[in-house]
Amino acid sequence: MTNPITVIRCLGPKLVPFMKSVLVYFVLWLPEPSAIAALVKILPIISLAAFVIMHGVKLPRNLTMHRFCYGILAGLVFSCIGDIFLVFNEAYFIHGLLAFAIAQLIYAINFGFKPFKWSVLLVCTAVGMSSYILMYPGLFGPMIYLAGVYIALILYMIWRAVARLQFFEKRWTWSKLAGSLGAVCFAISDLTLGINKFVFPVPYVRAIVMFTYYAAQLGIVLSVVDYHRIDDVTKDSGDDNRKCVDVNTNETVIAKTNGFRKEHIKVE
Repeated sequence: MTNPITVIRCLGPKLVPFMKSVLVYFVLWLPEPSAIAALVKILPIISLAAFVIMHGVKLPRNLTMHRFCYGILAGLVFSCIGDIFLVFNEAYFIHGLLAFAIAQLIYAINFGFKPFKWSVLLVCTAVGMSSYILMYPGLFGPMIYLAGVYIALILYMIWRAVARLQFFEKRWTWSKLAGSLGAVCFAISDLTLGINKFVFPVPYVRAIVMFTYYAAQLGIVLSVVDYHRIDDVTKDSGDDNRKCVDVNTNETVIAKTNGFRKEHIKVE
């Protein structure tokens, strides 16, 4: 597994715009709704999208950005749309909910369908049902159905994020762990927002929601590091072979590039 300190030193400078934009959001703390507040709110998400793009374009020669990176990028785009709608909460709450529902579905599909992990699914189902029962008395109109669908989607996303971690099988990576924690933070953020809107007022609700939301998006975005051969260490003389570490399997491989064809050969 890649040393976390090495990863932080490598990725830290690319995350500086995100950290600064989050700080700007909390320092300014602009009243909502307003167009300026919406812009400041989405700046951290735009910064994370830039991080994904910068990360993806540094893939080995003749390769395009990995499908996983595109999925995360699409989720960030719909998250930005949802953020803008939710700034104008009373008028466009359902619009924002739908935008975030699409983002959750994209993230979930992106995390894949293997391994299945029944235990994680059962825990997520129990948490989802409990959350819906808690909020149900305060739901009205289309929110009775939309809230149920949204809760199912975000718990589906958490299920897939945690299932791929494979912690007890010792196949986890720090970036998969970041993605799992990000998914859980997303649920905390949305559950806090839902309780405040449909159950009872939550003290410091905006600060709690936004802090956990930005942490969630950061964690999910860091999962793209699994799809970049960051440990490219040598280039063999006389050909286009490159030795690198496959971050998914921790195996040393030779990446043979020939035109647009690429294969990995395990180094014994």
